[in-house]
Amino acid sequence: MRPFHRLRPARASLRWKIAALAAATACLVAVAVGVLVHVWTARDIRDRAAAEAFNSVYSAMDVYRRTGTLADGAELDPADLPAVLRHPADGDRHTAYDEHVEGNLGPSVWAAQRTGGPGSRVLAVQVNLSPQLYGLRQLDVSMTIASLVALAAAVPLAAYGAGLLARRLRRVSETAGRISAGDLDARTGPTKGHDEVADIAATVDLMADSLGRRLRTERQFTADVAHELRTPVGGLLAAVDLLPPGETEDLLRARVRDLRGLVEDLLEISRLDAGAEQPVRAHVPLGAVVSDAVLRTGLDTEVTVTVAGTQRAGADADARAEDATTVETDPRRLERIVSNLVVNAHRHGDTPVQVTVEGCTVVVRDHGPGFPADLLLHGPRRFHTGAAERGSGHGLGLTIALGQARLLGAELRLENAPDGGAVATLSLPA
Repeated sequence: MRPFHRLRPARASLRWKIAALAAATACLVAVAVGVLVHVWTARDIRDRAAAEAFNSVYSAMDVYRRTGTLADGAELDPADLPAVLRHPADGDRHTAYDEHVEGNLGPSVWAAQRTGGPGSRVLAVQVNLSPQLYGLRQLDVSMTIASLVALAAAVPLAAYGAGLLARRLRRVSETAGRISAGDLDARTGPTKGHDEVADIAATVDLMADSLGRRLRTERQFTADVAHELRTPVGGLLAAVDLLPPGETEDLLRARVRDLRGLVEDLLEISRLDAGAEQPVRAHVPLGAVVSDAVLRTGLDTEVTVTVAGTQRAGADADARAEDATTVETDPRRLERIVSNLVVNAHRHGDTPVQVTVEGCTVVVRDHGPGFPADLLLHGPRRFHTGAAERGSGHGLGLTIALGQARLLGAELRLENAPDGGAVATLSLPA
């Protein structure tokens, strides 16, 4: 039996979404750490270079004042001294960072101090940062490689962990789908861990238990009501037989017969719900069974049986239906399905009503307004005809047909024809 609605498949696996999120997080952390380490290391290099230049100027100034000579690395009024250090306002030591790159020399830090009072010469020392910046670049490369290695290890681990979570969620989803499809005995069962997924699984199982209890109560109530009504309805039929012939007697008899048919339908649904029905299978010609079922309805219905690629309709179909496909099924239940579909087509549709038998498939079509969208979406529901334009009735015919088809292992599809009209297709097992 094909379900009338299915769970919509996920467009993207949760496993890969979590893995992608983990990869993005790892990249963000690696970039943030790399930038912070680079900035802090570069600042530390400049601070150390400034301290070195500051101390070098102190030593060079001491040597210059004592001996009048310049220590190694010290210069007087160097040409490339930064402008901020050329004319210091006092005799204190000052430092400045020079971003100018000349030749193979990179950025540098200068320290300078006047040798005497105002107007005296400026003694300066330059500390080149090329070796330190080379080490900084090597540190950047090492951190980049380490981040890529960590990312390569983190993504598979995240995918594996997410896969474990996704499998647990998929198990819960499959259980919910089975319950939605009518399997009220489906349960997720105990799951590993004590987290939100376990709570969801336990909630789904509790929901299934509650739903199962309610449905069993409803089915038991329906069965009890049908059994209790059977006796008084039989008494009504007997009482009607005692009435004198006339219009009143005919009207009452028709209404009591309708009531008896409703009770019998309720009893049949109750037996199907309870699983008390078992098919009695036999090899029968499909065309003959369908033709007999249509004939017993007493309704004007066109029957077409395709035999070896040749279509036979009307009386010829009835006479030669035995030549059609032979199937192994329960003929009584098959007749019940066909008659219900034909009666439903006449009651809620419009003529002509056509029944076509081809292979192991029986198609019943009318030319009325078609099945309502709600019925096609959710399937037939008892005591629900779907739409006012489809006429009156207690809405049990299609429900019984679906239950009997499920019992026979057949598939019953309900759809609307492109040019209008309802189409019911019964596909029997080959």
